[in-house]
Amino acid sequence: MVDIQSNHDDRNIPIDQVGVSDLRYPIIVLDKKNDKQRTVANISMSVNLPHNFKGTHMSRFVEILNRHRSGIAMYTLPTILHDLKRHLKSESARVELSFPYFLEKRAPVSRARGLMEYECSFIGESGATGDDFIFGVKVPVTSLCPCSKAMSAQGAHNQRGHISIDVRAALNPQGRRQFVWIEELIDIAETSASAPVYSLLKRSDEKFVTDQAYANPMFVEDIVRTVAFRLKSEPRISWYRIKSVNHESIHNHSAFAIISHHG
Repeated sequence: MVDIQSNHDDRNIPIDQVGVSDLRYPIIVLDKKNDKQRTVANISMSVNLPHNFKGTHMSRFVEILNRHRSGIAMYTLPTILHDLKRHLKSESARVELSFPYFLEKRAPVSRARGLMEYECSFIGESGATGDDFIFGVKVPVTSLCPCSKAMSAQGAHNQRGHISIDVRAALNPQGRRQFVWIEELIDIAETSASAPVYSLLKRSDEKFVTDQAYANPMFVEDIVRTVAFRLKSEPRISWYRIKSVNHESIHNHSAFAIISHHG
């Protein structure tokens, strides 16, 4: 049959990225406590297209994904990226995955168990300068306003927000990426806010969390600086980006702060 995609294009304009997106697919993620966790990712896959090709072969993205169906994970992304470049005759490839990650979390006093969901992402790229990999997590937290506490006699307003942390792991002496657990980033985020968020709380737990937040007031600026202070001393991380967002409870807007670091 005629291969239209491989026809010559005379407009002489290369395309940075072309591919497929919103592809839902099962993946395996390393779990610090349980070894592995199965989840479902929303996947985007793309390659560059040279100026002389009319189009790329979209079906090959799914074919390559299917070849790795038994183990799509962070550590297999470089192989998938190299397969994309080779089979689609491209100089660069990119894969993005976003997925829910679940951890069992105990309430602070009653020790009641509940599952907490965290939004995670993997982004892998392979090009002329080598391979790159960034992963991130979005963590729900509680923050209590220092200003409100300082000027109020009977309380302070607090709100639920989230902390997003994206990191690039540093290379070890052998040229391989060092490993950072998702759970480590979650712990850094939760302990850098006024208080963590839980899926299940009894009355004794609610009192504990309310008191904890009141004793630990934080602006969004305080939160991103606290996270950055902890990340910058971590030798396994060469780059990070932190964003803290408060969904304000007494304002009709949200507040945010961002810190990026290039090691």
